[in-house]
Amino acid sequence: MSMRYLPHTETDIRQMLETIGVTEIDELFSGIPEPCRLQAPLDLPPALSESESMTILRALAEQNAKVSEWDCFLGGGAYNHFVPAVVDHLVSRSEFYTAYTPYQPEISQGTLQAIFEFQTMICQLTGMDVANASMYDGASACAEAVLLALRVGRKRNKVLLSEALPPQYRETIATYCRYLEVELIEVPQQDGVTDQAELAALLDDQVAAVAVGYPNYFGQIEDLQALAAAAHAAGAKLISAVAEPMALGMFKAPGELGADVVVGEGQSFGIPLSFGGPGIGFFAVKQKDMRALPGRLVGETVDLDGKRGFVLTLATREQHIRREKATSNICSNQGMCTLMVGIFLALHGKQGLRKLAELNYAKAAYAKQQIAALDGFELAFDGETFNEFVVTCKESVADLQQRLEKEGILPGISLIKDYPELGNGLLICVTEQNSREQIDRLVSALAGGEA
Repeated sequence: MSMRYLPHTETDIRQMLETIGVTEIDELFSGIPEPCRLQAPLDLPPALSESESMTILRALAEQNAKVSEWDCFLGGGAYNHFVPAVVDHLVSRSEFYTAYTPYQPEISQGTLQAIFEFQTMICQLTGMDVANASMYDGASACAEAVLLALRVGRKRNKVLLSEALPPQYRETIATYCRYLEVELIEVPQQDGVTDQAELAALLDDQVAAVAVGYPNYFGQIEDLQALAAAAHAAGAKLISAVAEPMALGMFKAPGELGADVVVGEGQSFGIPLSFGGPGIGFFAVKQKDMRALPGRLVGETVDLDGKRGFVLTLATREQHIRREKATSNICSNQGMCTLMVGIFLALHGKQGLRKLAELNYAKAAYAKQQIAALDGFELAFDGETFNEFVVTCKESVADLQQRLEKEGILPGISLIKDYPELGNGLLICVTEQNSREQIDRLVSALAGGEA
């Protein structure tokens, strides 16, 4: 006897559609442009054997530009950092990958402790009081931070987004707020950082939050202290979004500079690039906003014998069974990725992470200096940067990328689509994985295109 995959009857479907005020199921897909919708059955080739499928998949995989074989200077939110072998070894242990969802602490102490340690280290990195047990990625964490600010903002309905905030973060925030009565306003960048004069002009008593990057999308270090002071003077919260958390090993923590919410992407800490995912969002707040925190939070307690133990706490059931009343619909965490980040941070420790951050900073500074000295290239912005920097080129960025790819070099990300005002802007990223020889090859290849 077989079971239907979708158990809804025609009556069930009709009632659900009537409840939400929709006449046909197709209307649920109105947000998808007509040309993007499938108009006919998929034109699939005949079925293949496992052996034939593997041959085709291997051939497709060989077309990928692997960072182990190419000189990669791509960043923009996903960073090529070294992952010690012990990270993969430990997360592959059966105690972790077969662990039960930690609702029942008596059989989940290992998982709960690992999450608790992750939360603790995120608090130490960000300078905040409380961190949750992770989000899906940095972009969703930033969007959830905006929702938190709106919840606690006493009916304020404006959010200011720095133009230097990663474009993907801004797009995700817009998606989250699409059907809310929220006005999203972009604050222009000036010399690669948030324009403080424009920010001051836009701040009023309806602004719930100001969201900025740290470092921002251009790799620039924002003046969080000044931005926080301006936001607080208007009664708004400052959200600091950290797409490259390696910088926190070297620069002052956002919480120490006045940030009210610190979110970001933890991929740099022990998670491989993996073609853009999965990532892991972190989310930290001050004590006063703890109960507005989305997702789950692990707390420390003692058992009946007085021994140290860990339990889920402040995770409201609404997130699981009464979603319309929930602070957030994120009710799970990136468990395996959380563990990888925790192991990576514990391995390096405070001093090790600082040394690693300084190595990244030094290599990027060398590359920036060498490229800025080339004819046909100029630094787009002044100011201190971490890992990433923007140059403008006389040569078309598309031509430059195509030319260097022939030499096995991925020179950076074109900014023409997201920041056309920069002209031929190229975002270049250098990490500890880029050797002196690789950087010199990049500089030489760029110079080869001089007129």
